Amino acid sequence: MSDEPDDNKIEPVTIAEPLSRAIGERYLTYALSTIMHRALPDARDGLKPVHRRILFAMRELRLSATGGFRKSAKISGDVMGNYHPHGDAAIYDAMARLAQDFNVRYPLVDGQGNFGNIDGDNPAASRYTEARLTAIAETLMEGLTENAVDFRPNYDGTLEEPVVMPAAFPNLLANGSSGIAVGMATNIPPHNLDELIHGCHAMLHNPEISTAELVALIPGPDFPTGGVIVEPRANILEAYETGRGSFRTRAKWQVEDLGRGTWQIVVTEIPYQVQKSKLIEKLAELIQTKKIPLLADVRDESADDVRIVLEPRAKTVEPDMLMGTLFKNSDLETRFSLNMNVLIDGKVPKVCSLKEVLRAFLDHRRTVLRRRSEHRIEKIDHRLEILEGFIITFLNLDRVIDIIRYDEDPKRALMAEDWGKTHVRATSEKDYKPPLPGEGELTEVQAEAILNMRLRSLRKLEEMELIRERDALMAERAGLADLLESDRLQWKQIGKELEDIRKQFGKGTRLGDRRTQFAEAGETVDVPFEAMIEREPITVICSKMGWIRAMKGHVDLAVEQKFKDGDGPRFAFHAETTDKLLLIAANGRFYTLLGANLPGGRGMGEPVRLMIDLPNDAEINDLSIFRAGEKLLVASSAGDGFIVPSDEVLAQTRSGKQVLTVRDGVHTSVVRAIKGDHVAVVGENRKMLVFPLSDLPEMVKGKGVRLQKYKDGGLSDAITFVLAEGLTWKDPAGRTRTEPDLTEWLGARAGAGKMAPRGFPRDNKFTD
Repeated sequence: MSDEPDDNKIEPVTIAEPLSRAIGERYLTYALSTIMHRALPDARDGLKPVHRRILFAMRELRLSATGGFRKSAKISGDVMGNYHPHGDAAIYDAMARLAQDFNVRYPLVDGQGNFGNIDGDNPAASRYTEARLTAIAETLMEGLTENAVDFRPNYDGTLEEPVVMPAAFPNLLANGSSGIAVGMATNIPPHNLDELIHGCHAMLHNPEISTAELVALIPGPDFPTGGVIVEPRANILEAYETGRGSFRTRAKWQVEDLGRGTWQIVVTEIPYQVQKSKLIEKLAELIQTKKIPLLADVRDESADDVRIVLEPRAKTVEPDMLMGTLFKNSDLETRFSLNMNVLIDGKVPKVCSLKEVLRAFLDHRRTVLRRRSEHRIEKIDHRLEILEGFIITFLNLDRVIDIIRYDEDPKRALMAEDWGKTHVRATSEKDYKPPLPGEGELTEVQAEAILNMRLRSLRKLEEMELIRERDALMAERAGLADLLESDRLQWKQIGKELEDIRKQFGKGTRLGDRRTQFAEAGETVDVPFEAMIEREPITVICSKMGWIRAMKGHVDLAVEQKFKDGDGPRFAFHAETTDKLLLIAANGRFYTLLGANLPGGRGMGEPVRLMIDLPNDAEINDLSIFRAGEKLLVASSAGDGFIVPSDEVLAQTRSGKQVLTVRDGVHTSVVRAIKGDHVAVVGENRKMLVFPLSDLPEMVKGKGVRLQKYKDGGLSDAITFVLAEGLTWKDPAGRTRTEPDLTEWLGARAGAGKMAPRGFPRDNKFTD
């Protein structure tokens, strides 16, 4: 299309026309343009317009696979100026991708210079790089000069470009394609050319072949970066049958023995379209955040090949367990979605099956074969006409020379002369061969060719050569005529051409061997987090200001620890690296910390608020070890509480889990593990109440029920105990005291209670 407006194509919109219809028609026009001329590939040659124009422009520049390179800026400039009136950056990006052997299974452009890498680095500027066609790209364009395909005017009508390439191999499946159009998209993985040609041969022998039989020959994609496909065979078959599906692909790895029982994992191939640098960053992040405790270090030792080294934290780690965890948490395993949405005959978008795509290619090759054969017959007929004129010249050489020397208009005289037996230069009747055009007259083409003949060609040897050439051309023409009349011969010729391509680029060649392997994924075992951590004793220390650390080993808790100025000890207890810690905030939220993820004990630790999303105005109420299967008594300062299973308070995210609902001015006061059959509650007014534990409901979250009634103040502490054993606490002198008879304080839940026993602690706190 021309960029200049065409007044003849401007259609005025009448006031009577609804705006919705006017906008809808124009949007539909834009959508169709995007679908047909930009985003979706053609099923016949597997190319989008920009790629087709790049290859054609490079062919016009004579950048053959055996020739020299030209600057990429020159190539993209010619493409933009002659065929593709869009940005040169977009054209260069498309051309550079065709040269990237980690993106394209069979590169169509041979690049010289920096064309990017698997790490995700961009190609150098077009002025610094050079390019030419590859040998396989040239096979896509074989027959362009033989009327194999239609040509159309370029955007400004000054040149012509091919509507589609002849495509000697199924490029759509060999190199794949991806694109996003209006309301639709396409995503086709690359495949192995050798397998595709075997599939084409099978379709030529049996046009009604099933998809299952095709998948036996074409088992799945063949990505340029290799990897291992672990998708079940049934899913692959369904994807090729419907044109939609996905392929689960993993990195290829092996265990490298370092001696003395130590080992490391080496990743040699990564999934398709995964940037190696981002993959390394993700693995490093998993180590830093300690999400994969089994992994100690990751190193990129890649040169021209891929070599990613993964070091386990301990030699006792199972390699399969480590890799299984990494597959679930990183791009060492990805899914490639299949959406075989292509243009049929360059016009109609359709989601095709594997069989339909191959059929579209084979039908296109048949059309190309017929058109090339017809074009060749026309050339042969033209050459035979000239050869007959030359043969007549040799049989009547004296007369031809006489006309050329003495006639004023030799061309007209040659055409008017009767070249029958009268002027035959022959020793006997059997030497005469009548001309094919017949009637002994020369055509204008023959007369012109005779006049342009060189004198050195008037040798007896040349006459014999012409006769042999004529006979050979007539035999070739007869063969082409038979080919055009026979479907069987046409399909046989197509199979022969495909076999020639297979021998040149198939199995056993540099590009031909399959790179992506197949394997069973196996059962995925959900490994408990504790199983991935090496179990070691630690001492957890948390200060009043919320700085937390984990010292190695079980340190004597009586030993004084160092804290920042103005800070002091708050919590200190023995734990293990496999333990989960519950941090309860005053706002009623429960947070989960992992013992293995706590900072080391050499310094002052780190603020716990950096590890969890704890609001600045929310104080830490308690910090303890999580015990599975326990039940907890939780209560607020307002005297409300309930029982909650410990498994229900574990938080999976940094933001924690809201368990106890508290209003403004109320905070979490008590969180204790339940041990016993009764509850003792004491208020700030030093009144104590004892009631059965069965009076409290078991809940997952909420406000709870009233434990004790207060006129002034609120709840100070609560504890559970066995009534028959009595209630124990420490008096102000530090002596342990037990009150065996609690009849005086027994009552109903939500009662006011009575004054605590003599000797009860002044801080109104029970002891465990």
